[in-house]
Amino acid sequence: MSLINEIVKRAQAKRQRIVLPEGTEERTLKAANQVITDGIADLILLGDSDEIHALSKKWGLGNIDKATIIDPKNSPKKEEYAQLLCELRKKKGMTIEEAREKVLDPLYYGCLMIKNGDADGQLAGARNTTGNVLRPALQIIKTAPGISTVSGAMLLLTKAPDYGKNGLLLMSDVAVTPDPTAEQLAEIAITTAETAKVVGCIDEPKVALLSFSTKGSAKSEAVDKVVEAVKLAKAKAPHIQLDGELQADAALVPSIGESKAPGSIIAGHANVLIAPNLEVGNISYKLVQRLGNAEAVGPILQGIASPVNDLSRGCSISDIYTMVAITANQAIAANNKK
Repeated sequence: MSLINEIVKRAQAKRQRIVLPEGTEERTLKAANQVITDGIADLILLGDSDEIHALSKKWGLGNIDKATIIDPKNSPKKEEYAQLLCELRKKKGMTIEEAREKVLDPLYYGCLMIKNGDADGQLAGARNTTGNVLRPALQIIKTAPGISTVSGAMLLLTKAPDYGKNGLLLMSDVAVTPDPTAEQLAEIAITTAETAKVVGCIDEPKVALLSFSTKGSAKSEAVDKVVEAVKLAKAKAPHIQLDGELQADAALVPSIGESKAPGSIIAGHANVLIAPNLEVGNISYKLVQRLGNAEAVGPILQGIASPVNDLSRGCSISDIYTMVAITANQAIAANNKK
């Protein structure tokens, strides 16, 4: 069974309530129809009901009627949510009038549904920027307990079965934090290990914090940051198997790992790769995707108390379908912790 099929099966087994705020967007609606057909999640579509029904009829999407359709402008809960938002943001000076205006924005409405216990996760970004998707999530849902850093992980399904878990690797951060501090890098390592278990089906994450140096082979402030991040991550999450600083080949290739970092339980066996900054992470995964012909799934946002995921505005119907299943898997894990 492929990884994507495993993710879908787990979502089907314990269906979650997933909000799609871009309810009138064509790819989103077409993906939603397939999600409902396959029983992956109980979907909540936000937008004008008449428009959604008209579009679903136009495109022959017969199962959209089985979704819950809510227009924030006409919702009987909009005042309740406005009061909730005002309470959450009162220290930032938000007035009830401002809250009532924000609630009309589907991205805010969806996050308020999650905060109020009326939904389990949200997926958007086909029409909206990452900033627009993240802003209400951080204002309303906030970060997970003990975590202050949000990051984005990418699942890489490579054609190199000797590396990672039969060619499966998880890389982070590829999407959110440009130049993390040692403390932030440690948190990224911890949350990515959790994502590996929840979404990547990696029962034993082996986390390598990457650098251009392996175990002191080079000296610089950049290397020092990674070394410090390793110490902080081990102290904060001693149950996670992680090591660094490691060069990419030392992290992945057993013979090189043994040569450059003898005695390391991670060197040569890593299945989770933590880039030292966003520039390295983003460039690296795209090179693997394009030159190595790997399938890249994500980014999967992590560090938020309840799952809110972001799509590329160039996403496909298949991308949205897969990310709904991934969001559902994250929601199952989050609800199990409550």
